[in-house]
This record gives sequence, structure tokens and C-alpha cells, in this order.
Amino acid sequence: MAATAYIISRVADPMFAVFIGLSAAALRINREEKAAGRTTPQTLEALRR
Repeated sequence: MAATAYIISRVADPMFAVFIGLSAAALRINREEKAAGRTTPQTLEALRR
């Protein structure tokens, strides 16, 4: 049986995937908020509340 191929390493691959997922979510939220007429600082302030 062939060994599992990792893109970076066994430890770094899951961390990379989480980072990519969180980045994609943040970009989508920011894009939707801008479409609703809010600025990035306003979005960040709403997230802090």
C-alpha cells in the first residue's frame, strides 16, 4: 500500500486547510457587507459586538 501523500506535511496540511477556510469565510463576509453598503471598519466593529 502506498504512503499517503501530503502537500506540505502531516501536521501543516490540516492547519493550512483551516487557514484557507477561515480566509475564504472572511472574504465572503467582507464582500457581502460591502454589497450591503458597509465599510470594512464598520464590519469589524459589528463583529466585535
